[in-house]
Amino acid sequence: MKQLSRPARRALLVVHVSVSVGWLGLTVGLLALGIAAAVTGSAATAEAAYRSMQIFGDLLILPIALLSLVSGLVLSLGTRWGLARHRWVLTKFWLTLAATAATAFALRPAIDDAARAVASAEPVGAAATDLVVAPSVATALYVFVTAISVLKPWGLTRRGRRARGTGRSSGAGTAGRRTKAASDGLVS
Repeated sequence: MKQLSRPARRALLVVHVSVSVGWLGLTVGLLALGIAAAVTGSAATAEAAYRSMQIFGDLLILPIALLSLVSGLVLSLGTRWGLARHRWVLTKFWLTLAATAATAFALRPAIDDAARAVASAEPVGAAATDLVVAPSVATALYVFVTAISVLKPWGLTRRGRRARGTGRSSGAGTAGRRTKAASDGLVS
C-alpha cells in the first residue's frame, strides 16, 4: 500500500486513538453496568442496567470496534510500521481482530439475552456472570494493547528483518537509525 501523506496519517491516527480510547471507556462502562446488575437486589436496577447495556451494545460497541480495527489496519499498511514488520503491530492486529469478533459473536448476544430475560421477568442466569467477566477481560486486553502501542516491544518479525536487511525499510525510529548506522560502520 502507498504510504499515507503526513496530514492523512495524522488525521487517521487521531481517529484511531479516539475510537480505541472510546472502546476502552465503553467497555469499562459495560463492566460497571454488568457489576451493578449482578450484585443488586433490585429487579428494577438490574433491568435498567441490562437495558442500558443493550443500548450501548446495539448502537456503539460494534461500530467502534470495527472503526478501531479498520483505522489501525489502514495505519499499519500506510505507514513505515507495516502490518507484518513488527511483532507489536502484528500482535495488536490479531488481538483487536479477536476482540472485535468476540464483541460481535459473544458479547452482544449475551447482552441481548440478558435484556430479553429481564424484560420478561425471567432469571438472567449465567449471562449475569458472563456480562461481568467479558468486559473485565476486554478491559485488560485493551489496556495491554494500549501498552504495546506505547512501548513497541519485541522487535522485528522475520519479514521485517528481511526488509531491513535489503534496505527496503528505513527502520523504526531513532533506535532503528542507530542500528542501521552502526551496521554501516558510522557509529562505533
